[in-house]
Amino acid sequence: MTSDPTTEPKTLSTEKISPWKALWENFQILLVALILALIVRSYVAEPRFIPSDSMMPTLHVGDRLVVEKMSYRFGLPNFGDIVVFDPPPQLQEQGYSKDQAFIKRIIGTPGETIEVKNGKVYIDNQPLQESYIAEAPKYLMSPATVPDGSFFVMGDNRNNSNDSHVWGFLPKEYILGRAWIRFYPFDRLGKV
Repeated sequence: MTSDPTTEPKTLSTEKISPWKALWENFQILLVALILALIVRSYVAEPRFIPSDSMMPTLHVGDRLVVEKMSYRFGLPNFGDIVVFDPPPQLQEQGYSKDQAFIKRIIGTPGETIEVKNGKVYIDNQPLQESYIAEAPKYLMSPATVPDGSFFVMGDNRNNSNDSHVWGFLPKEYILGRAWIRFYPFDRLGKV
């Protein structure tokens, strides 16, 4: 009696895989993982490090953040968002490289008039209530209206921040994303 090969139980192959084939398969897995990581970093989110105290007390030197990049592909930044951006031309003229990211808070949106006087920031002649700043600004800034497609950004450490009151408006196309989550230090883990 002969057995029908279609009804025999299947068994796992004990055939050895050559070292080169195993190496090639591992290389393919690593390549796919690298491509996925690059796509995520370019279009979805990326980690960033805070190098200066311009955003104190909200963000400290050495904080590590996840910068979320998707929301501004579908909408505009809002007042109060903390954004990461590449230096616009006016900062590049001051010697900053094109890939040296900055982080600041959106204070003025298109069409709003920003002014700094009497130790306060004013938006459309209304004083801004700011519980998040290190101290009141010790400088004056004449009224300036934010043009279409641009934003007025300031550091929370008002008196120690190279921001829009120094160099002007931030064009939207230079914004990389918004600070979303602080993941280090662990004792301050959470949404920014």
